Amino acid sequence: MGISVTQLLIVLVIVIVLFGTKKLRNVGADLGGAIKSFRAAVKEGEEDKKQAENEDEAIEGEVTSKKSEKV
Repeated sequence: MGISVTQLLIVLVIVIVLFGTKKLRNVGADLGGAIKSFRAAVKEGEEDKKQAENEDEAIEGEVTSKKSEKV
């Protein structure tokens, strides 16, 4: 019971008539820019998380070495 090809084409024609091709191009460009910035933010967040994990491991290593030196 999905959407057939003819129904999809009819909807596409209606959207083009209502908005025009220029506006659709602008919407597409804006959507592409938003997706690009979202991906960059996710990648940056993952890098920050990895960096924080590496710092935590380094800090734990320093604390254990200091404890063993005192004993």
